[in-house]
Amino acid sequence: MIDKDKWMTIGEIVAPQGLKGDIRIKPKSEFPERFTKPGKRWIQKANELPTEIKLRKGNLIPGKSIYIISIEGVSNRSSAEEIIGWKLVIPVDSRPILSKDEYHYFDLIGLEARRGPKKTLIGFVTDLIKGGNDLLEIELVEGKKVLVPFVKEIVPEIEIKEKWLLINPPPGLLEL
Repeated sequence: MIDKDKWMTIGEIVAPQGLKGDIRIKPKSEFPERFTKPGKRWIQKANELPTEIKLRKGNLIPGKSIYIISIEGVSNRSSAEEIIGWKLVIPVDSRPILSKDEYHYFDLIGLEARRGPKKTLIGFVTDLIKGGNDLLEIELVEGKKVLVPFVKEIVPEIEIKEKWLLINPPPGLLEL
C-alpha cells in the first residue's frame, strides 16, 4: 500500500492534446508554476508508486481551467492516452507556506463538515471544485453529495489541525 500522506495530487491527466504527446491537466492547485515551469514532477497510477517525470513545458488554455503540458517520454497521442486518469503529484513537504486564511486543497479533503452552534457532524469534504467561485463538495452522512460555496460567510471556521470545518448554509442549500 502506498503512503498517501507523503504525496499530494496537484492535477489529473484528463485527455491527450493533439498528436505529439501533449496532455490536458485538470488542476487541483492554485500555483500555476506547477504546470508551466519546467522541471521534475511525478505521475501516479491509482494505488501504485509515483513515477518521476520531467515537465518540458506547459500553459493554461485561455478562458478554461485546463493546462496543456508536455513531458519527456510522452511523444505521441497513443502514449498520452495510456496515462489518462493518472494523477500529477508532488511530495507533501514541497508545499508552499500559505497565509492565515489560505488552505491547501489537500488539507481540506476529508475534513468533517459541521453545522450550527453545537457543531453537529453533517458530512465530510470530498472535493474542492475550482471555477469562478470555489465549491466544496460535501458528502452528507445520509450519502447525498452537495456543493457548498467556499466563502467566509458560509464557511466561517476551518480547523485543519482538528480536522473539521463549520458551515452556515443559507436555507435550502443542503436540500438541493
